Amino acid sequence: MIRLILAGTLIVPIHPVEQEKVPVQEGYGGAVATVDHDASKAAVEILRRGGNAIDAAVAAGAVLGVTEPYSAGAAGGGFMVIYQRGRVHTIDGRETAPAAMTSSSLEGIPFEEAVTSGLSAGVPGAVAQWELALRRFGTMKLRDALRPAIEVAEKGFVVDQTFHSQTAANAARFRDIASTAKLYLPGGQPPPVGSVFRNPELADTYRQLARRGPQWLYGGQLGREIVATVKNPPVTPGATRNVRPGLMEVGDLRDYRALLREPTRVDYKGLQVYGMAPPSSGGSTVGEALNIVEALPKVGLHEYLEASRLAFADRGKYVGDLPGVPLRELLSDGFAKERSCLIGERAMAHPAAPGSPDGSYSGCPAPAETATPVADEGPETTHLVVADRWGTVVAYNLTIESTGGNGIVVPGRGLLLNNELTDFTFGPAPGDPNLPGPGKRPRSSMAPTIVLDEGRPVLAVGSPGGSTIITTVLQILLNRYEFGMSLPEALAAPRATQRNTEQTQAEQAFLDQHRASLEALGHKLVLNPEIGAATALEFLGRGRVQAVAEPTRRGGGSALVVRPARP
Repeated sequence: MIRLILAGTLIVPIHPVEQEKVPVQEGYGGAVATVDHDASKAAVEILRRGGNAIDAAVAAGAVLGVTEPYSAGAAGGGFMVIYQRGRVHTIDGRETAPAAMTSSSLEGIPFEEAVTSGLSAGVPGAVAQWELALRRFGTMKLRDALRPAIEVAEKGFVVDQTFHSQTAANAARFRDIASTAKLYLPGGQPPPVGSVFRNPELADTYRQLARRGPQWLYGGQLGREIVATVKNPPVTPGATRNVRPGLMEVGDLRDYRALLREPTRVDYKGLQVYGMAPPSSGGSTVGEALNIVEALPKVGLHEYLEASRLAFADRGKYVGDLPGVPLRELLSDGFAKERSCLIGERAMAHPAAPGSPDGSYSGCPAPAETATPVADEGPETTHLVVADRWGTVVAYNLTIESTGGNGIVVPGRGLLLNNELTDFTFGPAPGDPNLPGPGKRPRSSMAPTIVLDEGRPVLAVGSPGGSTIITTVLQILLNRYEFGMSLPEALAAPRATQRNTEQTQAEQAFLDQHRASLEALGHKLVLNPEIGAATALEFLGRGRVQAVAEPTRRGGGSALVVRPARP
């Protein structure tokens, strides 16, 4: 049984009905869905004790840094979409490149070498994002929101198959980093399934962060230790791996800011769909694809794949962390109609070229631009959704990029560093909007999404999965609103992802059901064993909410509500 101590008050045990992880639960008073049961329990307990959805989301995010450390953590970043008091807000906690990084800093480096290096570590944004979210929209202090994570790190969590498998998959590079091997390969091997894994160093890091505040990271002692690790990675003696030093300085941490940004919005089937603006490409690409779908006379899986193909072509050409992204035009109905006319009865030739979001739309012009390849993105990340009894809703993607980040634990701190800078285009690629640069934020595919109906939330959703995040969110929305599935059915349905690539990746069940019909239309399908690991909420009226997580992907997720509805 996990117990939580909040704001110096004592100890309320978790309700017995919540001892087993379940992917769907309905009820009242607030709800949460995450990939991890400890994180969901921490969030729902905060809601029970009077905290709001922001407080619960930050607490759950910090717990995920303990139990899902290969996907998220205080040395990472993320994007948060918030509905509160009739308005949608977003917070950009994306990592930034050091001031010394240039457009050519990653050129010529093999991707796998760049991942496990100090060079890939971006300036962390998570803690600044937590602080800003709590200060502007929450009710708790950061020190109180961190207490559940401190307790889980101290007492430990039970190792499941996902954690064991992810550790085993990273064991070779973890062994080459002395601090990482010490923490995650006790006795030289991944922790066995069913064992209890503790991270007392991370508990102490969270405890000091709670006491000293974010400035301890952004220019203080913890920041200096992160910089020292980035610049001189603690490579295991005798290891032959080329672990490059990074460019981060303490001044980069001191200059970091989490940012409030205007959300993206499209109107789709009478609903208002809000997402994350650049440097995320999630809101723009999901939104454009929805607009294209709505402009079509019929919608099926073929149309879903083709709309996604076109939206990814435009994403690659126009979206990045730079001024002048034509966001309004990319999300305009006129541009969507112009793009939709390219979708016929057969799959388009590969690759689809980007369109011209120039404000002048007529007919079906031949694209004049050149397609940009889809860059590598880490398949991990995690997503959570929380709602409280006052109507605040949070969709929150958080990440350290690849599974295990850059593989480097800060010695004595129990904290894995991110490899977010590998999300940049390595180049040379003149004109690419996602080339690295000083202080620049790499383009992301994270797509936390909140859907309103006449100004009231009806759904919140998001997923991990690198660039497949966009197609996962898009497919769930289409499953729910085009194909008539319930929300649990929409999450559980087999997935396919088309990102302007020659082949469409699809899960085995999707191939079994749809391969023949789609290949007859010219699609080329190939297996991807698992796409995404979504979490979602649907608001059913009269205060009732349905929390939904994956039934099986990534070991299944955990959905909880404050007061479960009676059967």
